[in-house]
Amino acid sequence: MKKIVSIIAILFLGGSCHQDGKKTAPLKKPNVLFILVDDLGHADLSIMGSNYYETPNIDKIAKSGTIFTNGYAACAVCSPSRASLLTGQYPARHGMTQFEGKNLSGQDWKTRKRHTKLLPPKFKHHLDSSAVTLPEVFKENGYKTFFAGKWHLGSEAQKSLPTDHGFDINIGGYESGGPNGGYFSPYKNPYISNLPEEKGLNLSMKLANETSKFIKENKENPFFAYLSFYAVHSQIQTTKEKWTKYRNKVEKMGIQEKGFEMERVLPARKYQDNPVYAGLIEHVDDAVGLVMQTLKELNLDKNTIIVFTSDNGGVTSGDNFSTNQLTLRGGKGYQWEGGTRIPYFIHVPWVKQESATVDVPVTGTDFFPTLLDLSEIPLKPEAHADGVSLKPLLLGKNIEDRPLYWHYPHYGNQGGEPSSIIRKGNWKLIYYWEDLHTELYNLETDLGEQTNLAESNPEIAKQMETQLLDWLKSMDTHYAAIDTEWDKEAREKWLEDKEKVLLPRLEKQRKKMLSPNWRPNKDWWGSEVKKEASN
Repeated sequence: MKKIVSIIAILFLGGSCHQDGKKTAPLKKPNVLFILVDDLGHADLSIMGSNYYETPNIDKIAKSGTIFTNGYAACAVCSPSRASLLTGQYPARHGMTQFEGKNLSGQDWKTRKRHTKLLPPKFKHHLDSSAVTLPEVFKENGYKTFFAGKWHLGSEAQKSLPTDHGFDINIGGYESGGPNGGYFSPYKNPYISNLPEEKGLNLSMKLANETSKFIKENKENPFFAYLSFYAVHSQIQTTKEKWTKYRNKVEKMGIQEKGFEMERVLPARKYQDNPVYAGLIEHVDDAVGLVMQTLKELNLDKNTIIVFTSDNGGVTSGDNFSTNQLTLRGGKGYQWEGGTRIPYFIHVPWVKQESATVDVPVTGTDFFPTLLDLSEIPLKPEAHADGVSLKPLLLGKNIEDRPLYWHYPHYGNQGGEPSSIIRKGNWKLIYYWEDLHTELYNLETDLGEQTNLAESNPEIAKQMETQLLDWLKSMDTHYAAIDTEWDKEAREKWLEDKEKVLLPRLEKQRKKMLSPNWRPNKDWWGSEVKKEASN
């Protein structure tokens, strides 16, 4: 296993000291701020390589903490990944292998008219009440727990809201996977208040305000705050000011004639050149900056662990076709690295890290045991069965080598195919359920996954395939089934339309959005409502 590239002056928890004699462990129970951005890709931050998006506040978290360069989501789509963050279990174990929604499995799937060869299997549509969750454990240990933003793990009727799974307070979390009503107040969310003075306020800033309010009210007590942005999920929206800033930036960089190319199923965005998406990312960064300032003003920054991550890769295909992951292939929903590799930062104020980077592969299930370990709360290995504590890595040590697994027996809205994956060292094997073929990649030499090495390395491919299938068997999970009435010609026509109809339409929309006089609607999705009301 590769060693950490650089960690400077790592200090041990539990009362250890700097050379100047100052205490480096928290004097009391540490607070935890968990920041989760929806659909934010691995390369969607300036610190992660983007020359287009601007994220100075988020970059500060990374620069003051540890960047896990091989950080992964537990699934390429949201609900399964989010359940894994809270349970420390892979989707194959907790049962939410697909995002929450209707008509997504069995014969009901055919109503979506995708004409696919397989019928996706049944799956759990909400977080199981029997699962032990991260906030429940913190609550048991005297913490006040708070949730704000996107939940998408169940409804009130299913008794699966944040408050049913360990959170004392819930602002904005319910079954919806996107920002109903858009990103500007008044919000159409039954769990978010709409105040007259907030008309036109961006949703990300609203969630940041609520999080800051919670922190201020609990500054004397240990807290676990989970800030789960709806952004940058579609439908993407921003203000005229931010659109203008990033539209002009694209022009300065050089507007490319063609903005999309066909991936295996759907068109994919070729460049980071979407000014609305860039503005939406900046809204999130502004909101993160507000919460970070609150911690600093209250002198809580020195005793608060901060996690920053995403639930899956950025959207290159499907939804709003928003972004591109630079050196990575694919995006949200895809089986390639762009679907699961994400920003993954951990900041521990009493551990002097200073832009430390770790290249050991880690995943979303690891946050659960890591946060318990850092907070000196006993681990619960029977609960977070698929996660390991990353505390040793933060302290400059190693963890045992282990494979990472993914199981997504569904068709993604973004072009992903039913598949299961194992990563072992630098090798990654993808097992496709439609025809049982495999793709094998060496990520050290082929991060873009362009050269399938399965035939030239049959022994490695077979060993990894066997290990993957044995693991799946141990999970007792579900699999897709062949549609005995499959219409191959209808499927080919569906795919053909994506290239001949959808791709030209996307190109037209892109050029329109980048034109100097573009305006999406009268009030920029409600962001200018106060200005127009006063005229």
